[in-house]
Amino acid sequence: MHTESSILINAPMSEVFAMTSDLTRWPAYLPHYRWVRWIEGGPDSGIVQMAALRGSIPIKWISEYRRDPTKPELWFRHLTAFTKGMEVRWIYEQRPGGVHVTIDHELSFRWPLLAPVANPVIGEFMIGWVAPRTLSGFKKLLESNKGHS
Repeated sequence: MHTESSILINAPMSEVFAMTSDLTRWPAYLPHYRWVRWIEGGPDSGIVQMAALRGSIPIKWISEYRRDPTKPELWFRHLTAFTKGMEVRWIYEQRPGGVHVTIDHELSFRWPLLAPVANPVIGEFMIGWVAPRTLSGFKKLLESNKGHS
């Protein structure tokens, strides 16, 4: 299963990367995030537990995480739950008008017989709801707080 969400943010790359890679501040920035807790390491790499809401449904997961400001890029690998093994990359590209941010999710479902049911639930119902809200939340904050239009 592959899903991708992207958005163009009219702000400098340094500000976009600084805000989006500061995981511990996500709950302050994004109303659908309940918490982000470091289990091990941080802030450039480690194991992190994240919790969000999909509407009124609480969801949480544990991921291995690393950020690479030289690319820049964020990388997660889910370690638990139905999304175990899913790799998530945040890709940042400078474009006319700002920074194009893409969240790329790649999951090979562990139980192939359940994949026809699980892929739409995980892909469309969960990721398809959370990722676009995450990106639009960052866009709103970065463009309004910094005076960009």
